[in-house]
Amino acid sequence: MGAVEERLAAAGIELPEVPTPVAAYVPAVLHGGLVHTSGQLPMVAGELAATGVVGSGEGTVDAAAAQELARTCAINALAAARSVLGDLDRVERVVKIVGFVASEPGFTGQPQVVNGASELMGVAFGDEAGQHARSAVGVAALPLGAPVEVELVLAVRD
Repeated sequence: MGAVEERLAAAGIELPEVPTPVAAYVPAVLHGGLVHTSGQLPMVAGELAATGVVGSGEGTVDAAAAQELARTCAINALAAARSVLGDLDRVERVVKIVGFVASEPGFTGQPQVVNGASELMGVAFGDEAGQHARSAVGVAALPLGAPVEVELVLAVRD
């Protein structure tokens, strides 16, 4: 186990097996010194952890729960990156996170939801290497009815 996975383990996080893609794509691609992960859903033990849209109305996923789901998505994205790198210690820096939040009309808290993924990068890679550019986008719906989807771009050493 490398230093990144040791930091995650110290925070009580174990990377799962890479979730099986739900369509015609691969979980991650390494090209030109960058790893691009496919969008990862909040899958836990092969099952979607929650469904629905994020908001404050009846039957919605609240923002705090969605933030935890974004963290789960980021854990799955790190597992996808590890699948092509072999060792997350090869990651030099988190370049960008893109987070999609299935949102109830009028919900504007997407940045706080995606913080669940961003904060995990600091835990995994430290303050400097974990800092990144980011987009937090509200959408009408996501695959399988997921509330959140996260993708990463990571710069890596050879």
